[in-house]
Amino acid sequence: MLVAFSVAPSGTGRDDASVADAVADAVRVVRESGLPHRTDAMFTTIEGPDWDTVMDVVKRATEAVQAHGTRVSLVLKADIRPGHEGELDGKVRRVEERLADGGSTR
Repeated sequence: MLVAFSVAPSGTGRDDASVADAVADAVRVVRESGLPHRTDAMFTTIEGPDWDTVMDVVKRATEAVQAHGTRVSLVLKADIRPGHEGELDGKVRRVEERLADGGSTR
């Protein structure tokens, strides 16, 4: 199961509107979980064996962000594919293979 999520506080009271400290706290929770993950400019994607494992990390990351403001926004997208592992890299690898082969197989 892959879950891509973005979590950010509002009502932080910061003049610069930066959420970097809050996002760092969320990413710290993800890293400490031990689950495979990747963070980019907009989302953190984690891979886990089931709903309970993955959603526990998302919940704890959201709670870490909540300490930074009066309100929290959470955006979540999931790819639920039982029996598949290594998809954090596998999905990207398959697209790169198609591109290296000259494109689509239509």
